[in-house]
Amino acid sequence: MRPDGLWHPRLMQILTGLGHTDVIVVADAGLPIPPGVEQIDLLWRRGEPGFLPVLRMILAEAVFESAVRASELTDTVTLDGMATALAEIPVSTVPHAELKQCTVRARVIVRTGEATPYANAVLHAGVAF
Repeated sequence: MRPDGLWHPRLMQILTGLGHTDVIVVADAGLPIPPGVEQIDLLWRRGEPGFLPVLRMILAEAVFESAVRASELTDTVTLDGMATALAEIPVSTVPHAELKQCTVRARVIVRTGEATPYANAVLHAGVAF
């Protein structure tokens, strides 16, 4: 067992297998999952686990070169938390309908218990060199 970091076996398997430009999505509880896209449900009740802690943990485990978020997200706590967590990579803002189109090519969608509308991030894998 790892002493710290992410302990979810399937999520770690996906993260360590990411290739350049692969896409993963960290999602709120309500984001639709396209047919054929793997989902990992972490939620166990409303708000648990929250979007920001899961986003931060995933960012700590892999290299990402860019991210996309929905322009409709207005919650200042979530926006500020995303800005801090994603400070090292460029973040694009698109309408939520367009963000949902990005999820079609995701390797996985990690669904949190987050109940804040539009709290989703599409992450594009980078390379470590």
